[in-house]
Amino acid sequence: MDAAGNVAQTFGVYWPNLIAQVVLFAIVYWVLKRYAFKPVIAMLEERRRRIEEGQLNAENIKKQLAAAEAKYQEILSKANTEAQRLLDEVRASGEQLAEQKRQEAIAAAEQISLKAQEAMALERSRVMEEMKRELGRLVVETTTRVTGKVLTPEDHQRIDEETVREMAA
Repeated sequence: MDAAGNVAQTFGVYWPNLIAQVVLFAIVYWVLKRYAFKPVIAMLEERRRRIEEGQLNAENIKKQLAAAEAKYQEILSKANTEAQRLLDEVRASGEQLAEQKRQEAIAAAEQISLKAQEAMALERSRVMEEMKRELGRLVVETTTRVTGKVLTPEDHQRIDEETVREMAA
């Protein structure tokens, strides 16, 4: 120990002070470790754990957001497809309904035209008959005035027939 003692004496080491300082250092280290470092390390560990949880939650939220976006796109695509299908159906139904109404209108117009033609034919026949009677009456009356004689029913009949033949020609 001589060499160690010489070295200690050369550097000015006083063993009782050194031992007291080592014991004091151990006590301070133990107190700091127990009452200062342990809570600080626990707090830092808790913060690290919260940060990891936050990162995991952020990743989960990103995954959920991506899934929600994909579902949104799928629903939007389905809705667009359904809307297009409904528009096509409405368009086809509208065209079919328009064609049906057009056919009904054409049929109604043809029916009205036929009825009008029938009515015109009946009216024409009625007017022609009335005109023949009136013309026959006028011819008979004119003949009676011109000839000055009273015509018999046979004369009336004969003049009416001649007038009708002349009008028909």
